[in-house]
Amino acid sequence: MAKTLVVEPDEIPTKIPFLRGILTRSLQDVGLSFDEAYALASVVRDELSDTAEITTDELRDTVLEHMADYGPTVVQRYRQPPGAPGTVLVRDAAGHTTQFSREQHRRILETSGLSYEESTTVTTTISGHMLERNITEIRSRDLGLLTYRYLRLTRGADAAHRYLALVDYLRGRRPLIVLIGGAPGTGKSGVATEIAHRLEIARTQSTDLLREVMRMMIPERLVPVLHKSSYDAWQALFEGANLGDDPDSMIIDGYRAQASLLSVPCEAVITRSLREQTSVLLEGVHAQKSLIDRIPTDFDPIVIVIMLSVLNPAHLRDRFKGRGQQIDKRRAARYLQHFDEIWRLQSHLLSEADREQVPIIVNNNKEQVIRDIMSVVMDVLVSRMEAPATEVFT
Repeated sequence: MAKTLVVEPDEIPTKIPFLRGILTRSLQDVGLSFDEAYALASVVRDELSDTAEITTDELRDTVLEHMADYGPTVVQRYRQPPGAPGTVLVRDAAGHTTQFSREQHRRILETSGLSYEESTTVTTTISGHMLERNITEIRSRDLGLLTYRYLRLTRGADAAHRYLALVDYLRGRRPLIVLIGGAPGTGKSGVATEIAHRLEIARTQSTDLLREVMRMMIPERLVPVLHKSSYDAWQALFEGANLGDDPDSMIIDGYRAQASLLSVPCEAVITRSLREQTSVLLEGVHAQKSLIDRIPTDFDPIVIVIMLSVLNPAHLRDRFKGRGQQIDKRRAARYLQHFDEIWRLQSHLLSEADREQVPIIVNNNKEQVIRDIMSVVMDVLVSRMEAPATEVFT
């Protein structure tokens, strides 16, 4: 499929490829959800598949033809190009300006703990307040203070303080270390991706990937336990043995031996991030609280450790079966073959998490588990929040 070029008429016309992702973002900025924006952008892309060139005005008209179902308010927002009447520019401390994004504003409110409906209402009110007063430009600190004070007035001090704590973190005052552990099949990777997106963490790392790198560097004959899975690493320690009468101890010993090896690269990832004052999210079966004990004492990061679980064995089996349909049937079959060992490993991980007072979150529903994790994150950010609003919004 040939790329459609979007032409910006000017003294020297500019041509850029039509990109679905760019259109999706602009549609989110006027109030559509990601799914709605992506679906509409996909329809427009398909409609333009045989179009070699299209002007920006023609593209806008094409999009508007498909927007009637989203209501007149969204249509009106999209009709107004950047810089048109009704557009609000936000100027940051460095003097740079960006167009006020309703979707970004709403998303931060939702991340801080408001529901989708509540955050949408607040964003709509703040946007309407600026438009009614013909505000065309506002400093980012003033926008933050306006939002904070409106939250205090309408949602209470707790909601306002949670928003303040989140903004304080997002402005990079202190790095955040998030560890998401759990047995195979508990949904760590998918959950970690969404949490990293909400917290704007650019650096994420899977312990599985670190293990693969180590396997490439260290032959199996030298360190056989490294070349096993977390749930059958015991086979490398007790060569030729059966689980026998003490399966729990053997499985745990194997896991601990492998986790000890993985602690070295995990520590390196965390330490590197802290030295660069960058937040990091580490996920995997080897992501455990003991890694925090290895952090150099001269750093003072905000640390959050989460343990995911699936407490119904039938549900965990179903997750493996679903994984087999979507990714790799042979790998899923292996998980099912070793289900008893995985279940025993999860029992150990949950016992350790409980002993160390690590929050255990049951992953029965992705949307709910995201809300539960963000609730834990916000509780920690609030507990470590010390700066007043006037200092945060500078």
